[in-house]
Amino acid sequence: MPSIAHLECSRCHATLDATTPQTVCTVCAGALYVRYSDKGMANASGTAARDAISNTNQAQPGKGMWRYSAVLPSIQPVTLGEGWTPMLPSRRYANVFLKEEGANPTGTFKARGLSLAMTMARHYGIKKIAVPSAGNAGGAAAAYAAAAGIEAHIFMPKDVPLANQVECVAYGAKMTLVDGLISDCARIVNERKQQEGWFDLSTLKEPFRIEGKKTMGYELVEQLGWTYPDAVFYPTGGGVGLIGMWKAFQELEELGWVTGKRPKMIAIQAAGCAPVARAYEENQPASRMWENAATFASGLRVPKPYGDYLILDIVHESEGTVVALSDEQIFASLRDWASQEGILLSPEGAAATAAYDHLIATGFLQPSDRVVLFNTGSGNKYTDVIGHALGLSGIA
Repeated sequence: MPSIAHLECSRCHATLDATTPQTVCTVCAGALYVRYSDKGMANASGTAARDAISNTNQAQPGKGMWRYSAVLPSIQPVTLGEGWTPMLPSRRYANVFLKEEGANPTGTFKARGLSLAMTMARHYGIKKIAVPSAGNAGGAAAAYAAAAGIEAHIFMPKDVPLANQVECVAYGAKMTLVDGLISDCARIVNERKQQEGWFDLSTLKEPFRIEGKKTMGYELVEQLGWTYPDAVFYPTGGGVGLIGMWKAFQELEELGWVTGKRPKMIAIQAAGCAPVARAYEENQPASRMWENAATFASGLRVPKPYGDYLILDIVHESEGTVVALSDEQIFASLRDWASQEGILLSPEGAAATAAYDHLIATGFLQPSDRVVLFNTGSGNKYTDVIGHALGLSGIA
C-alpha cells in the first residue's frame, strides 16, 4: 500500500497536509484529491504489478475493492466485503455490459466510498460523523459507522425509500427525516456540525469517498481484460463515481496498466432534476440550483452537485455527453430490463439503460460500441417506490 503524500485541490491545485482530517480546499473550497508518494506508485507500476493483483486475488476471493490496495491508502480497512461486483453481459446487446453495483453491502455503490471514508475517519480518531443523503449514502454510512465504532448522524428527505430508513435505524444511526431535498439536509449539517462536534462526511466535502469510488474504474478495466470500453454510462446525482473513475483512469495510465483512448463518459440525470444537463446544454462551467426538483429516482434528486464543475470538465474532456430522461422513460427501461434480462434495476440504474437506448437511437453511439452501464443499486431497495409505480395494492 502506498503512503499518502498530500491532498491536492481539484480546482486551484493547492496542496494540503493529509496527516490531519481535511474537508475542502482552504484556498478556493474545491474538492480534494488524494495524491500518493512517488515511491509507493513506482512500486505499483508496470504490467507485472498489475497482473500480480489478478493472480493473487484469484487465490484469495472476497477481498473486494481492497484487491487494489496498491493504489489505496496504507491502512487497515473497515470493510464489509464491498467491491468486485459482477460485470454482466447483456442477453440482447452484444457489446453492452451491466456493472451490477447492487451486489455491494447495503445494496449500492455507496458502500465503496463510505468504506474508505469511514476507514480514514477511524484512523483520524473521529468520533462523530454527519451525512446528508438522498437515501443510499445514509444507509451505507450507518452500516460502516457501526462497523467502525463511530457515531453517525444521518439527514435524509422524508420521502426516501423505506429501505434507507430501516437501514439507518437498524444500524443504530441517529436519523433525521427532513421535509425537503438533500440540499436542505446539507444546510442543516453545515449549520450544526461545529456545535455538535460532527465531522462532515458529505459528498466531496472530504477526499476519501472519491478514493473508494475510483475502484469502480479499476474494476471495469480489469474485468474487460485491462482495456477501456468505448463509453461508460453513469447515473449522476452527486457524480462522485464518475469523478472517481476519471481519477482511476489517470492513475491506470500513469502506472502503465492500460493504454488507449479513454471512454466517453455519459452522465445521466432525471428530467425533473437536471442541473448538470442544463449547464452542459448551455455550455456553462458549473450548474445552478434546480428549482422544484422531482423524480422517483431519489438518488438523482440532487439540485446542485458540489462537484458539478468536475463532472462537466470530464464529460467535455472525454467527448461524452449529459442526458436527461423523464421518469416515464426510466420506468419503461426498468420494466424492460426486468422482464427481458432478469435484472431488477434501481431507478437510477434504469436511467443508464434508458440513456443507452436514447444514444443509440440518436446516433451518438453505434451498436458496435462496447459500453458499460452502471446499475448503482439493487432494485430490491426500492420495492415501495417500484410497487407504487406498478400500481400494486397495499403499497404506499
